[in-house]
Amino acid sequence: MKGDRTEIVIDAGGSTLTYEIEATRNGRRVEITHGRGIVEVTEVTRGGTPVRTARFMASRVLALVEHPATPPTRRDGEPARQAVPQPRVGASAALHPAEAV
Repeated sequence: MKGDRTEIVIDAGGSTLTYEIEATRNGRRVEITHGRGIVEVTEVTRGGTPVRTARFMASRVLALVEHPATPPTRRDGEPARQAVPQPRVGASAALHPAEAV
């Protein structure tokens, strides 16, 4: 999702270095994979095509922090409503026929 970013902190001898990979456009996401001593952070499109990749030696990675995108806000400053409605309190008789009165 646009705005998702991953922060990678690397041990560089006597100091640390910080790198960030961010999903820069709508529909893109950041994926993290690790294996065989390598940590790979990739920005990919909806179809899975890699756009940007950063690779680090796993032994040098101190921290890997994922920052999700901030939720959209309305003009009045309140958080936007969820697109998927939450279930209502109390069950429908059609969903639970054994409990129907």
